[in-house]
Amino acid sequence: MPKKTFGPFVLRVYLLLAQRLHCFAQMAVILDNLYSQENYLISKKLLDATHLRHEALSNNLANVETPGFKRRDLPKTFSVELRRAVDRKDFTRVKALLPRSAEDRQAKPVRMDGNTVQLDEEMLAMNRNALNYEYLSGAVGGSIKELNLAIRGRV
Repeated sequence: MPKKTFGPFVLRVYLLLAQRLHCFAQMAVILDNLYSQENYLISKKLLDATHLRHEALSNNLANVETPGFKRRDLPKTFSVELRRAVDRKDFTRVKALLPRSAEDRQAKPVRMDGNTVQLDEEMLAMNRNALNYEYLSGAVGGSIKELNLAIRGRV
């Protein structure tokens, strides 16, 4: 049986594919490094928390007239734990922190039916939260945009 040989075209295609795979492997390393950078991790975690808080505040506003509704928010313990992990440079802990909304036990009923949602305070919190989200999404998106420009060779 004759031995098969590969022509120059097949070899060029093979080399091109090998180069592309090598580039993709390098890109994966670069992206892993980017996503594990301290500032990115902190910003991403804060962005997740801000998104969750927006959902809780929206839900509070939607239930402002619901009798007996108890407002929900991101517990203050989340920001305390995040700050503690950042101060200790414990980025494994930062990654592990999961923001969750909880009933605000310090909120006092504002109506006779026991509802604890105060419309003006919720609106103020919503606006503050929206500004935080805009800032954080710009910070996280900016890192990715810079990387994309570097990949394309444009500065």
